[in-house]
Amino acid sequence: MSKWRDEKAKVNAQALARLTKRLPAAFPQAVLVRARSCAWTPSTLRVAIDGYWRTHPLRADRLARALAARSGAPDGWRWQLGGDPESGLPASFRAPPAPYREKAHAKGPGFCCVCGQPVYRFGWHADLWDAGANKNATWHSACVTAWQFWNAPSAQAKLLRKLQGRRCRETNRRLLKTSEVDHQVPLFQVWKQHRELPWPQLLGYWGLPNLQVINREVHAAKCADEARGRSAARAVASTEAASA
Repeated sequence: MSKWRDEKAKVNAQALARLTKRLPAAFPQAVLVRARSCAWTPSTLRVAIDGYWRTHPLRADRLARALAARSGAPDGWRWQLGGDPESGLPASFRAPPAPYREKAHAKGPGFCCVCGQPVYRFGWHADLWDAGANKNATWHSACVTAWQFWNAPSAQAKLLRKLQGRRCRETNRRLLKTSEVDHQVPLFQVWKQHRELPWPQLLGYWGLPNLQVINREVHAAKCADEARGRSAARAVASTEAASA
């Protein structure tokens, strides 16, 4: 055990030396603090930044949505679905709308395909180095983490439970180990009723404002109610179409 600790300390010291050697005059201090506190010190600045955002997915979510609000949707864009991978259109309404990932509206290298803002050194979202956009990058490090969070929020269930004080959002009872992450406004309802909202506002339905952790039996009952509501709506639409 002592030999393993000595070897770990040696590896970390070497990684920290490489990190310090490559450190520019300007660099996000929060990233450095996190990197130096890691069990295994990242050896490159890009890895340090990626690790920072993976540790703070809720910050990444807020930042990505704020950057999207700064860009706004491209002229003439509408949220659409499509089955052609070449077009970049999402195949399902469960995927977050991302106009700058679509072929028709992509800005190309140097701009983030999620939020549409310029990407700078190390995948950072602000030009701390006055070096201009990185023409080899198409993602912010923060937007990578945010995109993963939007598409798989259950991976952050532990963090969301802690944020809720480990209480079920629907019943205020203690969250059980089997509790599940849920969208308060179902994504099918977002597609049917809210698709004309401004794009940056739409992203909030995939982010923290629309997420909750609830106990499994509560989630099952909620899904059943939603399914009955959809079935009733289809029945009404079918009746109206037959009488027209």
